[in-house]
Amino acid sequence: MEAPAAEMGPNGASNGCSPGDIAHNGEERGSCFWVKEKEKWSGNTPVPAVQGSRDRDVALAEVERGKKLSYVKAWEENEKTKAENKAQKHFSAISAWENSKMAALEAELKKIEEQLEKKKAVYYERMKNKMAQIHREAEEKRAVNEAKRSEELLKVEEMAAKYRATGTSPKKTMGCF
Repeated sequence: MEAPAAEMGPNGASNGCSPGDIAHNGEERGSCFWVKEKEKWSGNTPVPAVQGSRDRDVALAEVERGKKLSYVKAWEENEKTKAENKAQKHFSAISAWENSKMAALEAELKKIEEQLEKKKAVYYERMKNKMAQIHREAEEKRAVNEAKRSEELLKVEEMAAKYRATGTSPKKTMGCF
């Protein structure tokens, strides 16, 4: 039996049935509207109106396989999330460790700098004291030297006055005369 190009509804309007809406065994499926509705509800793949038990088993196996795949995908996402969280936790722990070690080193460095500043101040004070001591010793030596010079000049003047008074000349003369 050959199917018409489009079935006519009760009012003479086409109900949208096409020759492809005829079942595989040559019989026309009930109402084309019902078939179209069933195709809408079945998802991506159209479900034929007449199915054998084998087709049903295949469809159930397909559904079961889809469930397993979605379960595997969910498990995979869960495990990836766990791994990411674990890695993030380790990164945080490493950062905390690094920060604590850096803080300890900075504290030690600051302590050493303070000790060096104290030593520097002590050495600076010692050096200033040494410089003052050297300056005092130099002043003392200058004073002693000035005193000796003054004493020698006074001695020379006294000897010159004595030689003038006695009218004698010195026994030691300058080597150049």
